[in-house]
Amino acid sequence: MENVKIIALKESILEDNDLDAQNLREELRARGTCLINLMAGPGSGKTTTLLSLIPHFRDKIRWGVMEADIDSDVDAKTMLAAGIPSVQLHTGGMCHLDADMTRQGIRALGDEDLDLIFLENIGNLVCPAEFDTGAAVNMTVLSVPEGDDKPVKYPLMYEKSDILVINKIDTLPVFDFDRDRVEKYARMRNPDVRIFYISAKNGEGVAELAAYLLQLAGSVTGKSR
Repeated sequence: MENVKIIALKESILEDNDLDAQNLREELRARGTCLINLMAGPGSGKTTTLLSLIPHFRDKIRWGVMEADIDSDVDAKTMLAAGIPSVQLHTGGMCHLDADMTRQGIRALGDEDLDLIFLENIGNLVCPAEFDTGAAVNMTVLSVPEGDDKPVKYPLMYEKSDILVINKIDTLPVFDFDRDRVEKYARMRNPDVRIFYISAKNGEGVAELAAYLLQLAGSVTGKSR
């Protein structure tokens, strides 16, 4: 009996996507645009974090947002109402975005005049981390109510994260959340991760995060901020 031929489809798909993602990264760098892939679980405050950055970015940088969801256009409408160029990406049931989907979103957004683009990825702690979107930077939001053990439970997400934003610190008195523990767990996954503590609701810590993002965008694009 002949051996069954096995084709590793996922491995092939990921390899093709990695090549496409690297091409997209180079295209964006040549245009002077920094793409940040924003990942998190549902309800962590991704959109609210972006809204909190607006006053700190005003008159300093031209930026826009791609909002990815399985359905709805709630987040894109929220950003547009706040005056930020935005498009909504529907994934048709898929729980992640890849480089080609990201490229399509950038085309729809029209990035020629933008220094910085955020891709607000699907609210999921598993799938988005598996696919390279072509972003220069991966940023993850973890909210205090989600717990300090998430880097242990979802290792790949935190291995891929260049920036970890701990959001909703205004709720620290209510939840059993240990800063030392979450930092220990996060740095087990990525020793070089930059960690910021913020409350997107009341603005605490947002200025420091915004300043770092401006500096980072400048280093990626070669434009000083």
